[in-house]
Amino acid sequence: MKILGIGNAIVDVICKVEDDFISKNNLKKGLMKLIFDETEFNKLLNNLRIEKTISGGSVANSIVGLSQLGNNVGFIGKISDDEFGKKYEEGLENENVNFFYSKKKETLPTGTCLILVTPDSERTMCTFLGTAGKINENDIDINTIQKSEIIFLEGYLWDEGDPRKAFDKAIKNAKSTAMSLSDQFCVDRHKTHFLELVKNKLDIIFANESEITSLINAKKFDEVISFGREIKKHLVITRGEKGAISIHNGNVSMIDVKKNLKIVDLTGAGDLFAAGYLHGYINQFTQKECLEKGTDMSSKIIQQIGARI
Repeated sequence: MKILGIGNAIVDVICKVEDDFISKNNLKKGLMKLIFDETEFNKLLNNLRIEKTISGGSVANSIVGLSQLGNNVGFIGKISDDEFGKKYEEGLENENVNFFYSKKKETLPTGTCLILVTPDSERTMCTFLGTAGKINENDIDINTIQKSEIIFLEGYLWDEGDPRKAFDKAIKNAKSTAMSLSDQFCVDRHKTHFLELVKNKLDIIFANESEITSLINAKKFDEVISFGREIKKHLVITRGEKGAISIHNGNVSMIDVKKNLKIVDLTGAGDLFAAGYLHGYINQFTQKECLEKGTDMSSKIIQQIGARI
């Protein structure tokens, strides 16, 4: 198997809202808020009209994108044996993704992410992790890890306790490890641990500009390039309207953003960029070609609702 994703198995619930909905509910536009109270989450959801419901999760979106590009891929994510869990499993099967998890009835329900899309196409997320955030080392099959060329992890999943043990087990047994920093919220919450992962345990790191500059407390972007060369890891960074950049073996490759796109929804832009980039990487594209494929995939996804092409 080319790539095995390990991440939060989350059902995405996409809703269009006005800007005042974000402010009234004390949310920060463009960021993700973790909601730990199921009642609070349902209260938010009950006031909205659902545009679309789809099996999601950041790395799962990337893995589906890789499958759509013709790659043999798989995914590990914790779900419960409930209605959303069944739909989640079916969704991956329909996309030809090997799902390496045997669901059972859990105390918490299958995780859900409320994606609020404002008129400027920005997305603000409210995530009730449910059982997804309870992944543990017993959910990680060593044999499956060792049969994969690359494992792809998400920062959203990392947390102290059981999730960290699951991460450590996966990284320890992997041939090569990639990870997305996921969100500035995650970086700020776990900065010391993420920096240690980036410097010492990961081979490929995906981030956007705000995530990577926050991680290393950079004042300007030149510091990020110096950092990438210093740690001798493979950094892939999206920069919004400034395009994207990769730093690999001391070499820096850059690409501009695509122009004149009709942007509808930014949900999944980073996930599909990672899918395109990794597709190029495992098929021996040049760094610039990898960036071009990532940009092509992200450009397609932001011109439609949802995180699946």
